[in-house]
Amino acid sequence: EVQLVESGGGLVQPGGSLTLSCSASGFTFSNYLMSWVRQVPGKGLEWVASIKYRGHDIRYADSVVGRFTISRDNAKNMLYLQMNSLKPEDTAVYYCAKYINAFGSSWYFNQEDYDYWGQGTQVTVSS
Repeated sequence: EVQLVESGGGLVQPGGSLTLSCSASGFTFSNYLMSWVRQVPGKGLEWVASIKYRGHDIRYADSVVGRFTISRDNAKNMLYLQMNSLKPEDTAVYYCAKYINAFGSSWYFNQEDYDYWGQGTQVTVSS
């Protein structure tokens, strides 16, 4: 059974940092592109970042480039999102998501291209 479990969310002041983690199980983690996606209540999903299988090919949304860093540890089946210089507009529920096809990829985010999602972790940026 595929499982994605996020952790690391919380309340942080503007300008602060958080690191989100996603523990993956039930599939060959190193074969799949993984992404972080966020959602503000009442709004649609917003793609944040994606990372290919070996971790060398990465893309970020313009809204987070230079502030967020996505990474993965294939030996531990873990996905990470290091978030620095956080802003109130980064407040959202953050999800990790697994791309539907092994060794497949698309840098254009389409929700239907992801077949498994975590339960989400809340990030709140407020003073």
